[in-house]
Amino acid sequence: MILFNKIVIIGTGLIGGSLGLALKKQHLAGSVIGLSRQRKNSKLAKKIGAIDSIGSSLEVVADADLVILATPIDTIIDLAGRISNKLKKGCIVIDVGSSKERIVSKISALIPNFLGCHPLAGSEKRGIVNLQDGIFKGSICIITPTAKTTPSTLSKIKLLWKKLGADIIILSAQKHDQALAFTSHLPHALAFSLISTIPAKFLNISSGSLKDTTRISGSDELLWSQIFLSNRKNLLNAVSSFQTKLAVLKLALKKKDVKSLTRILISAKEKRKRLLEIR
Repeated sequence: MILFNKIVIIGTGLIGGSLGLALKKQHLAGSVIGLSRQRKNSKLAKKIGAIDSIGSSLEVVADADLVILATPIDTIIDLAGRISNKLKKGCIVIDVGSSKERIVSKISALIPNFLGCHPLAGSEKRGIVNLQDGIFKGSICIITPTAKTTPSTLSKIKLLWKKLGADIIILSAQKHDQALAFTSHLPHALAFSLISTIPAKFLNISSGSLKDTTRISGSDELLWSQIFLSNRKNLLNAVSSFQTKLAVLKLALKKKDVKSLTRILISAKEKRKRLLEIR
């Protein structure tokens, strides 16, 4: 079922490349063109079948029906400005950025048919070499329409993500950033901070739990510094909430309060159980 005759993906990394592969496997596009700052990424994407051809410049978007911006946040915003006057009437533009308020406010003013998207998929790894087949199956994709979003654009993009196997959640950009500050950005901030806290001399006697807890600290520093700063206010609020919880645990330890400490641990375990039951 072809939804778009020509799709251009700008940024053929982990998510962009995985998207291209999924679009082709589901036959949702007549053709998929990839464009990357590093041409070797586009060449690899073509070699492994994630795209049909490689774009030579941004002019490739001129006759596209869908453009997907799959780069770090600052680049997404910059690219939108650079392609806004090159798009044909009716072309839909989406992004896959991990924060939405800044992106949506800036790009929706430039491109009438822009719709913010955030597929909750991927890993701490980056690049087309880490492409994952079926990465979107069973995942969540958050879509952040605005008052300008037409019903036809929303309907078509919802169908696209459903065809890729994702469950759809509709949120405002503001609500998205408030939620993701707690569920994604805070865990990353804590993982980076936790591994930085461990004395180097103890690393060789660490348990598996340290590797499990700090896995996402291996994430790309450029990507995540931009995510943190783009959602700074909400992340600061989430960090403050965590500090409050940690302070309660610290006080229970200081007072040797077994009852309070046990209550904290049981409460956390129960919430973790609810998390696992959600999906």
